[in-house]
Amino acid sequence: MENILELQKVTKSYPKSDFTLDEITFSLPYGSILGFVGENGAGKTTTINCILNTAAKDGGTVKLFGKEMGDGDTDIREKIGVVYDGDNFPGFWTAKQLSKVMAGLYQNWDEALFRNYLEKFQLPSKQKIRHYSKGMTMKLAIAAALSHHPELLILDEATSGLDPVMRDDMLDVFLEFVQEENHAILLSSHITSDLEKVADYIAFIHGGRLILTAAKDELIYQYAVLRCKESQFLTLDKEDILAYRKRDTQIDVLVADGGKARQKYKEVVADHASVDEIMLLLVKGERI
Repeated sequence: MENILELQKVTKSYPKSDFTLDEITFSLPYGSILGFVGENGAGKTTTINCILNTAAKDGGTVKLFGKEMGDGDTDIREKIGVVYDGDNFPGFWTAKQLSKVMAGLYQNWDEALFRNYLEKFQLPSKQKIRHYSKGMTMKLAIAAALSHHPELLILDEATSGLDPVMRDDMLDVFLEFVQEENHAILLSSHITSDLEKVADYIAFIHGGRLILTAAKDELIYQYAVLRCKESQFLTLDKEDILAYRKRDTQIDVLVADGGKARQKYKEVVADHASVDEIMLLLVKGERI
């Protein structure tokens, strides 16, 4: 079994908001991190809700650990650690009270490990969660997600609200987690620099549709942006153009094979593309 998570043509419609999740298909291999990228409202959280069966999908299949999860599959839920963007726990609880609740929910809850995370993340155990900062509440949620020994982490904007130093520390925690070959992480984030540091694969979602899924190294080292004058742009082969965007007198063109483009269009400047620039061109750029 190669993949810890597999989605095949998952759909979900919300008629009142006129939003549709349109046949989302991707997989997450064991031992890896998949960065799930998209602007607010693109469908990241809806996809995660379909994976966790907290939103009933309209079509398609979701397999976790090789099987579809039903409402009664507590054995599968035991293996998943989840962190949402927002309030994960009631504000009137303390971290100490949270631990007691989690111990009743998860058979593998590790009180000692949770206390270690509280100390590592400098979180007071007897302070009401509502008095935590946003960054502290996110660290608490990550600590709780890790402390029942999950095999799959599903993190929805889990590094938002953290300062750069703490974000870097969290990324180290995530990398350490996937050192175990039976572990993996689905990391939804709009902070593309974080994904460049830790992700093995990146999936771009826009308007409910998956517009690109690729290995991160392929995106960074093979994709490129051509900086064209309009006359140069007109000479490009249409099949080479993934997306393009006009900026004053320059046209930026996203191509999948930078090396080939450099040989083919020697008069055009070809820059390496960051994940952020790839996302902007795919979302805001035009297609031929």
